Amino acid sequence: MLSSLGSAWGFFQAQVLGMAWLNSLIGRLLVALGLDLSGRLGGSLQFFLYDLVKILVLLSVLIFGISYIQSHFPPERTKRILGRFSGLGANVVSALLGTLTPFCSCSSIPIFIGFTNAGLPVGVTFSFLISSPLVDLGALVLLMSVFGAPFALSYVLVGLVLAVAGGTLIDRLGMEKQVVRFKAPAGAVDLEDPDTTVAERLAYAREQALETVGRVWPYVVAGVGIGALIHNWIPAGWVQAVLGQGNPFSVLIATALGIPMYADIFGTIPIAEALHAKGVGTGTILAFMMAVTALSLPSMIMLKKVVKPRLLGAFIAIVAAGIIIIGYTFNALGFLFA
Repeated sequence: MLSSLGSAWGFFQAQVLGMAWLNSLIGRLLVALGLDLSGRLGGSLQFFLYDLVKILVLLSVLIFGISYIQSHFPPERTKRILGRFSGLGANVVSALLGTLTPFCSCSSIPIFIGFTNAGLPVGVTFSFLISSPLVDLGALVLLMSVFGAPFALSYVLVGLVLAVAGGTLIDRLGMEKQVVRFKAPAGAVDLEDPDTTVAERLAYAREQALETVGRVWPYVVAGVGIGALIHNWIPAGWVQAVLGQGNPFSVLIATALGIPMYADIFGTIPIAEALHAKGVGTGTILAFMMAVTALSLPSMIMLKKVVKPRLLGAFIAIVAAGIIIIGYTFNALGFLFA
């Protein structure tokens, strides 16, 4: 029984999530065009086309499904749910609700503004702000398609822990007065109406999928392009020297490299895949992905408009410290993912 379940899961992960059939198909097409898949150009094209198509297809399907789920949790309802909890429980619920928002950090900030304007505790709102771009159901599925279930589940777990711990620490610092009250524009779609039909929710999900994919595809293309470059053109020795386990500063470097970039989790996955193929440690990869998604420079510029410098500095310091701790811890436990 367990053997059958394992085989079924292996097939699902490889052929459905991983789309191994697509990789083979693209490989055959490139060979038919006269390209050598073992060469740099052929290998790069196969990596680029396969990852690009796979991520965009999975992304479209996942965003559609997640947006339909999210249509049942519009901001006003989410505020009412969070208002029923207090203390650590509120931070946990806020972090979990963040997983239902398949957006980058810049898209999460308007929702964060709505929560602060509604009078929710600052720590609770920051748990949401950390979790929303860092962890979502779509990221879980895509990570499983590339790295397998243990890595994907570990990423989600540490992301939620970081969101809860970061929000709790910010709450303990007593920085409520550091939030600038800002009136966000009202949304064009009203999902609060109890008579909203399934057809309307499906239309909302379709619009969200089109809008989100339309917004993030350039970053997916850039991420896949960087991944193909790392995978086939940059020697493994170079990557190992900078980000390998032998460099005690690899996690710090990966975090510093990630912060100036702007991408969501979907754009970082192909880069992480290429780093993994070069032998970069699990913790270093996690640190890079988390730095890009949670602390990207553009999102910090946006956040500066709604929080004062002291709170912004505390947020960056707490999240960066958490990312670095997670990175070194997972590098030490890397044998679990071998």
